[in-house]
Amino acid sequence: MSSLFLYCSLFVFCSTLFHSTDGVLIRQFARSDKTENVSHLHFFFHDILSGKNPTSVRIIGPPNGSSAGFGSTMMIDNALTEEQDPKSKIIGRAQGFYSMAAQNDIALLMVMTLVFEDDKYKGSTISILGRNPVLNDVREMPIVGGTGQFRFARGYVLAHTVWFDANTGDATVEYNVYVSQS
Repeated sequence: MSSLFLYCSLFVFCSTLFHSTDGVLIRQFARSDKTENVSHLHFFFHDILSGKNPTSVRIIGPPNGSSAGFGSTMMIDNALTEEQDPKSKIIGRAQGFYSMAAQNDIALLMVMTLVFEDDKYKGSTISILGRNPVLNDVREMPIVGGTGQFRFARGYVLAHTVWFDANTGDATVEYNVYVSQS
């Protein structure tokens, strides 16, 4: 009888210790022995809407009467380069879409995967899903996952437009990516 009592007491104690209504205790214990690997990646994103070979194409136009473009959606397969010059070394592609997601502001919903084609990250991806208020000097978007070298990735992206052509819509955006995985 005493061993049953001891077993039940131990079970209740451990259940209370490792479970809480919001899981905080579980997360604290689970993270205490893990080390984080944080990487900083820097590159340039080239959004080309003009010319014979655009890398961004409109797949959904704005509804009738929309002057701000709310609802417009672009599918992208944009080059990621080491330098600001679009002819510099390509390290990957940004593939996905962005949409005008605000009615009274110029803000995009970005849904894209950064697909790396070069060196140690070749074949690895980082997935981004977030709001991009393009008129802000620097915009922050969350990393929601990844594959390969970035499996279980989380973190954030800082985007800064370094060149924009108002006539064509073409742009070059500097990306600083801070990604961590356990």
